[in-house]
Order: sequence, then C-alpha cells, then structure tokens
Amino acid sequence: MDKQEPWYKEGLSFHCTGCGECCTGSPGYVWVDDEEIDRLATHKEITPEAFVKKYTRRIGNRLSLLEHSKTYDCVFLKDKKCLVYEARPRQCRTFPWWPEQLTSKKEWEEEAARCEGINHQGSKLYTLEEIQEELSKN
Repeated sequence: MDKQEPWYKEGLSFHCTGCGECCTGSPGYVWVDDEEIDRLATHKEITPEAFVKKYTRRIGNRLSLLEHSKTYDCVFLKDKKCLVYEARPRQCRTFPWWPEQLTSKKEWEEEAARCEGINHQGSKLYTLEEIQEELSKN
C-alpha cells in the first residue's frame, strides 16, 4: 500500500439512521461559533443573545451547547430526535467524518460500535474523494 493513501482508500459506509446516539452518552462539547448561533437562533425564532443565554455554556473562550445534567443528552435531543436538525452546528453536520475517527481502522470500528449508521448494511459507500470532501468541511 502506498504510504500516501489512507487506510480507507476503498471507501467507507455510512448512513444516518436518526438513532440519536451521537447526541447522548458521555459528557462532551458541541462547539458553536457566531454564524451557527445566528442560524440556530433564527431556527428557534429568538435573538442570538437570547439563544446564547438559554442554550449555551462558556468553556474558556468558546461556547458549547448545553447538555442535560443527568443524561448528558444534547439540549436539543428529544425522543431520540434533533429538534434543530436543519440548523444543527457544523460539528453535528460533519459526523462521522471527523479526523480523529479516521486516523485508523480501529478508531472507525470503535465509533461504529456506538453508531449504528457506520458500516450499516445497505448504507451509502463513500468514496475516498467524498470522504476527503467531507473532511474538508471540518
């Protein structure tokens, strides 16, 4: 194998099943920037300032969406469905095409254990070019 070619050169299968598992579980951060806050605030029909106050927390110099304290579910997850799907942040839009999940087949398989859409039978096979395009959105 050419050292320049990534391990996933033959492509990877993924299809979002809408299970909501990527929005729950361990504590974490869903980072949002000003553009995303504006989009989410418009979607919620409130001002960006009201959105920040109601739905985010400050971590250092950045803002992250709130989580429910007992379950760590995203504040916008209800009945396993995203309430802001059309306006969701880039971090959510680009899942599972995050660089850290593509560093090795082992990392991809570990994420597949948590996400039923990864390697799901009948899911779309993304070509190397499509994966690289998705990665460029991060």
